[in-house]
Amino acid sequence: MPYPTPDSYRIDDPSQIYSPGLVIFQPLLEHNLDEMVRVAGGPEKLRPHCKTHKIPQIIKLLLDRAVTRHKCATIAEAEMLANNGVNDILIAYQLVGPNLNRLSSLIEKHPAAKFATLVDCPAAVLQLSNAMVKLNERSNGVSNHICDVMLDLNSGMNRTGIALGENAIQLYEMIETSDGIRAAGLHWYDGLHRQPDQQERQAAVKFGWDRLTRFRDQLLMSGLSVPKVVAAGTGSFPVLAELGEPDLELSPGTTVFHDDDMATRFPEQNFLPAQAILTRVISCCQPKHLTLDVGHKSCAADQPFGRRLFFPQLADCEEVMHSEEHLVIKSNDADKFQLGDTFLAFPRHACPVSAVHQFASVVANGKVIVRW
Repeated sequence: MPYPTPDSYRIDDPSQIYSPGLVIFQPLLEHNLDEMVRVAGGPEKLRPHCKTHKIPQIIKLLLDRAVTRHKCATIAEAEMLANNGVNDILIAYQLVGPNLNRLSSLIEKHPAAKFATLVDCPAAVLQLSNAMVKLNERSNGVSNHICDVMLDLNSGMNRTGIALGENAIQLYEMIETSDGIRAAGLHWYDGLHRQPDQQERQAAVKFGWDRLTRFRDQLLMSGLSVPKVVAAGTGSFPVLAELGEPDLELSPGTTVFHDDDMATRFPEQNFLPAQAILTRVISCCQPKHLTLDVGHKSCAADQPFGRRLFFPQLADCEEVMHSEEHLVIKSNDADKFQLGDTFLAFPRHACPVSAVHQFASVVANGKVIVRW
């Protein structure tokens, strides 16, 4: 179900929305949140990644659904979560430099909350342990702050994470015996599994999971505690959810908004694109061409040129040029549109879009009801 009916994206009065402007369709968003809980098998199985949206009101909608565990990538996102009532926060990032002090301050400010982060090398363990020891020294024995630490494992992304094996076991033992921190389990982000063929993707996800569980069993047989595993990207989320693992927390992010890339790759999933950018025609001087105000300052440019946005109103749209403030498109229907006409542009990749907008206009039943 890549897209619902066009009426789901109706905006009766687009003059209320500045362009380029981020738009969230609340009924579709809430559908996605409910579907995430359903696929996971209950709210207690979810640890959704807030990087996709970064919006306090969406955190409240998740808390209202009893989703109390959350994941983020930056200290700023962790602060947003803690300031909006989340008491179980995983910063899925290896922190270095001044961010270690910022983490210490966050832990000190929110003593009732539980914070965790990731490591993939001995130096990171040592630096984090030192930061926590210094925090407890400052408290003069009044508090004994502990930061949970998860071992970041390389699932094949080759981005971060230590390879499965003896070095990883030794690193986990180092976490377990270091001051101020506590071994909290394993982090396994398998976002590389985007195979369009559903059976091929399922097989790849399960093969990776089998490797992970054999490693977990090695830790357990060594007498080490592995309280939980945090795993899943959008493609692997439903596959891992079906395993019914009791200590697995599922951490999808894109599913909150979904996007055109995921809708195209995974048509079997019941998530719906709930985020779009409202853009206007700012020049129409060339035949069969339109220039829109959705430059890559308002839309992520991480996708290949020509595949950054989807325009349902234009069946044959071709992206000709994309610069900071402009997008030039070509279409046989272009001459039907005039200066100031509006389009909804659906990002191929939803996650970086929220970061470049100050607010979102929230739409329900064709009406702009609030700004978030």
